[in-house]
Amino acid sequence: MLKQLLIRNFAIIEELDLYLKPGMTVFTGETGAGKSILIDALGLILGDRAESTIIRAGCERTEISASFDLSENSDVASILEEQAIAVDDNEIIIRRVISNDGRSRAFINSTPVPVNLLKTIGEYLIDIHGQHAHQSLTKRDAQRLLLDSYGGYDKELNLVRDSYTSWHELQEKIVQLSGETENHGAQLTLLRYQVQELETLAPETDEYESLSEEFKRLDNANRLIELTQQATQNVMEDEYSLHNKLANTIRDMQEAQQFDDSIANILELLEGAAIQLSEAGDELRLYLDKLDRDPERLQNVEQRLSDIHDMARKHNIQSQQLPGYFEQLQQKLYEMENSQHLLADLVKQKDECLQLYHQAAKKLHLCRVKTAKLISGKISQTLETLGMSGGQFVIAIEEQDDAQPGLHGNDQIEFLVSANPGQPPQPLRKVASGGELSRISLAIQVISNNEKVIPTLVFDEVDAGIGGGVAEIVGNLLHSLTVKHQVFCVTHLPQVASLGDQHLQVQKSSSKKTTYTQVAELDDSERIEEIARMLGGIKITEQSRKHAKEMLIH
Repeated sequence: MLKQLLIRNFAIIEELDLYLKPGMTVFTGETGAGKSILIDALGLILGDRAESTIIRAGCERTEISASFDLSENSDVASILEEQAIAVDDNEIIIRRVISNDGRSRAFINSTPVPVNLLKTIGEYLIDIHGQHAHQSLTKRDAQRLLLDSYGGYDKELNLVRDSYTSWHELQEKIVQLSGETENHGAQLTLLRYQVQELETLAPETDEYESLSEEFKRLDNANRLIELTQQATQNVMEDEYSLHNKLANTIRDMQEAQQFDDSIANILELLEGAAIQLSEAGDELRLYLDKLDRDPERLQNVEQRLSDIHDMARKHNIQSQQLPGYFEQLQQKLYEMENSQHLLADLVKQKDECLQLYHQAAKKLHLCRVKTAKLISGKISQTLETLGMSGGQFVIAIEEQDDAQPGLHGNDQIEFLVSANPGQPPQPLRKVASGGELSRISLAIQVISNNEKVIPTLVFDEVDAGIGGGVAEIVGNLLHSLTVKHQVFCVTHLPQVASLGDQHLQVQKSSSKKTTYTQVAELDDSERIEEIARMLGGIKITEQSRKHAKEMLIH
């Protein structure tokens, strides 16, 4: 769960330090006070894209930190363990820093991490439902995702995706080899010429690198011989060579040891150096014997390098890539020349993949039908409590066996709703009003989140368009999620706010120079005043306070 949220210089927030509790926390305040800015800050902690425009005017950077308790979240702990990030006392601190030069940095327990890692673990920490979430409900892709997310049949989904991907790749390969393009003959002629040309050159793996080293050595043979001869004389052969000087030093230290045995260690080091110096001299002589001035070989190597370079430039690749490119052209030529035989084999493989796809799609269809029936019943029951008496919610699934294979199966999924008794369900996008969409969206979120293990849920004004007696039911529904989750709710409804276990009021203040947002946790008396304000009216009266006090007794 989320324990603490610290925000500095974010939009109109100068500094904010919130300690958050289990249960349901409600955020209230006047429109424009900055309630949703808190949700945006959480989004950055979860890896959302950051823009320098979010930095408070006159400041150099925005900094957001969030502390999470992982005692019941082994998934995140496992991910962090794979990344070698230590987790102490089942707690992590995620920090995000955005500078006004556009740079963004992320940290977990002071360890720098890529923003993508925040996205990965964020999926296991917090689930945010925005105030406009209901708008996506009218889109079929979103409807399919909702159904599949609730169903939890990942194995069947992956089988469909994998078999479709294999089928699609084979289909593209067949088209490529079928030779139906107009320039197939010209391509084959060109390819044969290119392969024959490369066969004549016969480039070998690592040949270019090896020849380049040899050319450098041969081209500088005179200087190499000169330097090596000088080094050999300095080390071994000269009267004043290092070898002779070191031998004299060893004799002197052997004599000194007779007077002070503590020199033994120094003497041992010198004797070891003498052995290494002697070995270095032997290696220098061997190397010198191998060095040779060979102008003819130098010319041959230079010409071979030039031939390889010219061929690589002709094909617009690097010289060292030529052997691998040659193998690719040979394989492509083989496939084009043997296309009929390969096509028959590919068609057979494609048919086998298509059969596997249909089997997987059928299993996925059955899973979806079962899940759709279950979730439709639960949502319909929830809609009844949300004031849509007699309302019916149906997830229609039409299996299209004759359709081309698709990444998500053969099902056409559509959410249907009947807002009134006796009316047949119609597509959600055609019949639902804004208020009805809000209630349907809320019902889906409540039903689906009861099945999830994400510890913290955030609802940003998802109760928009809802009022009257339904509002209290909405509050009770949201609070029911606290059995398994920590819940945050940004709301304008006093009926919802009164059901919070923790009540935070967001206020915006302005002066001639600046505007800033503050958040305060309300005590019992302050909650009465805030609920009374939310109940409406230009002036808070004793009657509205009394009503607010009654609402808070639950």
